[in-house]
Amino acid sequence: MTTSVVSIVYVNDAPAAARFYGDLLGMSPSFETPGYITFDLGPGADLAVWSGHVEDLSPEVPRTSEVCLAVDGGPDDVSAIFEQWNSKGVTILAEPRDAGFGLTFVAADPDGNRIRVALRD
Repeated sequence: MTTSVVSIVYVNDAPAAARFYGDLLGMSPSFETPGYITFDLGPGADLAVWSGHVEDLSPEVPRTSEVCLAVDGGPDDVSAIFEQWNSKGVTILAEPRDAGFGLTFVAADPDGNRIRVALRD
């Protein structure tokens, strides 16, 4: 069995989505094709944006999954990321709150995909 996990986010425009995620994550893609771009998040974890499987995603359509960015540190680190993303004009779906597992908030990418930021367990 492989020890690598790739989380795939369906998008309308992979290069535009990669610029969005690259800006949020502060990193450059590790692999690029015109419709599929990945980011190496660390040993055994990649985030990919893919525009080759779906057409005309609408931000208004509810999503049933989310990408969770688990950050090291404490609540102040989550709050700082929230303030940074909010100042960039990122769509915020849920402002920071304690969810039982710690401080968290939820944002959306331009295609309406949910991005949760939470503390690492």
